[in-house]
Amino acid sequence: MRHLYTFESREQPLASSDVFYGRLGRNAGWALAVVVGSLLLGTSGYMYFEGMPLIDALANASMILSGMGPLGPLYTTGGKLFASFYAIASGLLLFVIAGLMLLPVYHRILHRFHVDEEDAAPLPDVHRHSSKDRSA
Repeated sequence: MRHLYTFESREQPLASSDVFYGRLGRNAGWALAVVVGSLLLGTSGYMYFEGMPLIDALANASMILSGMGPLGPLYTTGGKLFASFYAIASGLLLFVIAGLMLLPVYHRILHRFHVDEEDAAPLPDVHRHSSKDRSA
């Protein structure tokens, strides 16, 4: 999984379009795997805690994962607790998936518009005043 965030350094030239699109595809594949894994977890949770048939559990897990909410009422305490934690985890997964998808894009933008420290004008140091400067 280390290859998800291994990019060229700022001393290296910008990666070719083929490498960039390969990174996008690879990260999209990992994002899809996260979604499928989450869907499997949610489906099995609804089947276990609520005793739902496969298609109903899949529909409910899909709706929670997409942020829409469950399709019908939940009847067991375990099912309600599971749905609560699954919904919170699904909300956080949105950020994980978005980060996976956008990581190559962010890196390419930062790499392309990077300003070397040597080229940048130095910032004034406001903390260099001596005690004589303060008394004047």
